[in-house]
Parts: sequence; structure tokens; C-alpha cells
Amino acid sequence: MIGSLLQALFVCGTAFVLWKYFRQHVIKTDLDKLNGPPPESFLLGNLRQLRAKQEWDFHLDIGKKYGRVARLHGFLGSNLLYVHDPKAMHHIAVKEPYIFEETEWFLSATKRQFGMGLFSSVGDHHRKQRKMLNPVFSVAHLREMMPNFYKVVHSLREAIEMRTKDGSAEVDMVMWMGRTALELVGQAGLGYSFDPLTEDKADPLGEAVKNLVPAAAGLGALATLLPLVEKIVPEPLMVPLGKLVPIPALHRMMRDTRTIKDKSLEIFEAKKAALAKGDEEMKLQIGEGHDIMSVLLKANMASAEADRLPDDELVAQIGVLVFAAMDTTSNALSLTLWRLAQNKDVQARVRQEILDAQNGSDIGYDDLISLPLLDAVCRETLRLHPPAPLRFREARKDAMLPLSKPVRTVDGKEIHEILVPKGTNVYVCIGASNTDKDLWGPDAEEWKPQRWLAPLPGEVTDARIPGVYANSFVLRRRLRVMTFWAGARACIGFKFSQLEMKVVLAVLLSTFEFDLSDKQVYWNVAPVVYPSVLPSGLDPAMPMKVTLLKK
Repeated sequence: MIGSLLQALFVCGTAFVLWKYFRQHVIKTDLDKLNGPPPESFLLGNLRQLRAKQEWDFHLDIGKKYGRVARLHGFLGSNLLYVHDPKAMHHIAVKEPYIFEETEWFLSATKRQFGMGLFSSVGDHHRKQRKMLNPVFSVAHLREMMPNFYKVVHSLREAIEMRTKDGSAEVDMVMWMGRTALELVGQAGLGYSFDPLTEDKADPLGEAVKNLVPAAAGLGALATLLPLVEKIVPEPLMVPLGKLVPIPALHRMMRDTRTIKDKSLEIFEAKKAALAKGDEEMKLQIGEGHDIMSVLLKANMASAEADRLPDDELVAQIGVLVFAAMDTTSNALSLTLWRLAQNKDVQARVRQEILDAQNGSDIGYDDLISLPLLDAVCRETLRLHPPAPLRFREARKDAMLPLSKPVRTVDGKEIHEILVPKGTNVYVCIGASNTDKDLWGPDAEEWKPQRWLAPLPGEVTDARIPGVYANSFVLRRRLRVMTFWAGARACIGFKFSQLEMKVVLAVLLSTFEFDLSDKQVYWNVAPVVYPSVLPSGLDPAMPMKVTLLKK
């Protein structure tokens, strides 16, 4: 019986591989005409280079050698499209987001990690979830959450003060940024306290979320094979077989996923029970019922039955919110402190700007978001170092992709658009777009916050790069970068993230001075870029020399 089942699985799996991958070698398309780097191997193509933790040069060289559109090689020689052309990016993200949808492997992975949340839903289902969540990320709601933001960040300040009161100390800032981001999304997002920031050890959920990306990076190109595995292996056998596979990164990811799901369900049940007891009970909760999850639960109950989200999807949103708000923002803050430590003159000037605005008290919402140099520092860091530098998309049907500039094919011809066949994986390189010298000028790869305090190059304005930064708070112009993506799947919490960054920087920079430590820091290529002190990237870490400023 078991032998017959395995034989059937092998036949089905082989047929699927032959149909999905080898058909591209028979049917020639526009992608075959594009220039690009040669594959490392027939089995994995360029997938190892795309996902290797220290292959930054490979990503940079694609744009320099092959332009804004290139052909890469995937599993078993399949074609991949690598693009950072502005017009093509707009078409993918804004005009046809449900044709150029999230890849199958990403949807499968996030559904297993978090459940059916915003990351793993598509089409009308995704629109329904997003419609329910949009109001809780409004500016009005952010204003209400400002006291919670400052309460958490002052706890962070006190924790670091304890470690620096006797002089300069080496502090792992990425660990503290992660814990702070978790507590911020806990109190302001979920009405729940994960971590009072008093102990040296983080909350189990925080550790699980922080370790999720390194574990995913440890899987490398194997992560893209998940849909194939799901088609071959029966669902009841997925977890038992996963435990038997000798891949430590997979075991680590499975443990972290279980922790995230269990904790998300615990938080949801507690919040639901408090809501059932009425408004008086909600006022006794952290956030007094103004947190994102409380507002979401109330809105869900008040909605028409057809618009309501089931409980399992609400639970999934908790994991999604925690991951999205914690990992990207904490690593973006770490990158900002790392850059400010390298540019002490900018650190001194932005500190003075903050101190002038504080005038002995916390800076209010409107004044904080309007500080020009602080705003420029955040923007420039996110331009040069987008926390998620790659977006992965898959064509759900044959689609014509327009280009802002023609590209020259291997046979010397120029083409102005590319026919992308159904099933093609598309890698949109936000990092390459944000450092394109044809747009940003010869200093595109340099960290220069001052570029945001003057008119941007005309090429950037004319390119009309899509993005969710609708206007600069200071200069009232488009950001012109896709750090937060754009269109229907743009980052729903980008305003929350920006406010969090500015509150943390305002409190820390007015209290401490930051310098680089003697240890080498490696920034690892991953779905969310993260630092480590080992090139293997096994554990996130970013030690810095921190000095308490004199009052």
C-alpha cells in the first residue's frame, strides 16, 4: 500500500516538473532574447546567487552589466525576469497587481507561518481583508497612539541607560530595536504587552519572529520548492516528514512558526473575551481599546455578515502585524543608527534639531514628522537600504510588460515591451531602482540625507516611480522610491513604521551617542535584510558603542 502511494507520488511529481519547467525549453519567448548572467548550474540556475547571504555584488552587477531588465535562470533552467525599470514596476505593482501576483512559494510559506492573513490572501479575498484593516492605520489613529509610543521608547531609553551609566558600553542594538518594535506593535497594535524591556532576554514570540528571516535565508533556494512539495506530499505528512528532513533551518522555522501561531491565538482569545465583557473592561486593557486589534474586532462585529473576517483570519493578522511591524522596522532603525555612527557630523546635527524641538518634553506628532533633517535621514536610509530589497511576483497569465526605455536583445534588436508568459517568476529589485545612477545621479550609491533637503533630480521626478509615500511632510513631493512597494499590496502599516522610527530616533539620539564597535557587521541578503557579526548570518546581531550624553 505504502509502496503504491510513493510510486503514485513520484509519477505525479515527475509529470508536474516536466510540465512546469521543461515546457520553457520547447516554447521560446521574449525572455529567451534578453541578456543576463549565465546560470551557475542547470538544477538551480542563479537561485543560489539570488539568495546567498553575502551576494550583494551579484545583485549590483545585474543592473550595471545588463540594465533595467535581465534574464535569470531558475530551477531546472526555467526563465526568471529581473527588473527595475520604472514603467515596468508601475505596471506590475499598480496597474496589474492581480496578474503579477505574489509567487506561489511565498503564498504557501506565509500561509504556513501565519495563516490566511494579508500576506497569503489574493484577489478579492485580499481586498476584503485590506478594506477591514485600512482605517486602523489612519493618521487620526496614529495620533491617539502617540502616548503608547513614547511610553515604550522611554522604557528602552532607561534600559540602555542602565547599561551605559558607568561609561561607554557595547550594546546589541538590533536586539533592542527588535524588542522595542515588538512592544510597540504589542501595545499600540494589539493592546498587549510582550516585553517590559527590563530583562536581558526577549519575549519568546519576539525571538521567534526575529529568527524567522534568518531561518528562511538558511533554506536558500529550497524555499521556492515548497509548492512542488505540497503537490507531492499529502498534507497530514508535511509536518512529520519536515521533522525527518536533515535541514536545521527548516526545523528552526517550524518551531518558530508554531510559537507564532500559538501566541497569536492566545492574544486573540484574550482580546475577544475582554471585548465580550463590554467597554468598561476594554478601558482597563493596555491601549484602553484604541489598539489596532480592538478597533479591528469592533469593526468586524459591526460589519455586514458578507464583509466579516472569520476568526482564523483575524488570528492570522496578528502574526502578520507582528512580523511586518517588528522585523522590517527594527532592521531599518538598526541601519539608520549604523549610518549615523559612520557619519558623526550628521548625527550631531540631527541630534541638535531634535533637542531644539523637544524643549524639555516629548515632541508632538505634527512637530515630530515635520523635522526636516530627521525626515531626510529616514528617507535616505530607506532609499539606500530598503529593508526588503526584492519583491517576488509570478505572472498569473500571459502579460505584456511595457518599458520606459528600450532594451537590446542578444541578437542586437531593440524592444520596447516584453511578453511575460504565464507562470514566470519576476524579481523586482527595489534596491537597484533606488540606486539607479541614470535617475539619482553619480552619487546614487552614497548615503546623503541632504539630497532630500533640495529639489530631487529631474530624472527621478519624470520617471514617476510608484510608491506609497504620497507626499513629503516637509517638501510636499513624492518620495519616488518603492521601499514600501505600491498599489494594492503596498505596505499597509508604512505610516506606523515611519512614526515608530522617528519616535525611537528622537528619544535615543537626544540621550546617547552612537559609534561603530570593533566587530565587523555583515548585512545579509534575505527577504528582510538583517545584520550579523558572522558571515554565516545564523543569528541577528549589531553591536554598537553607546555613550550616555551629559545632561
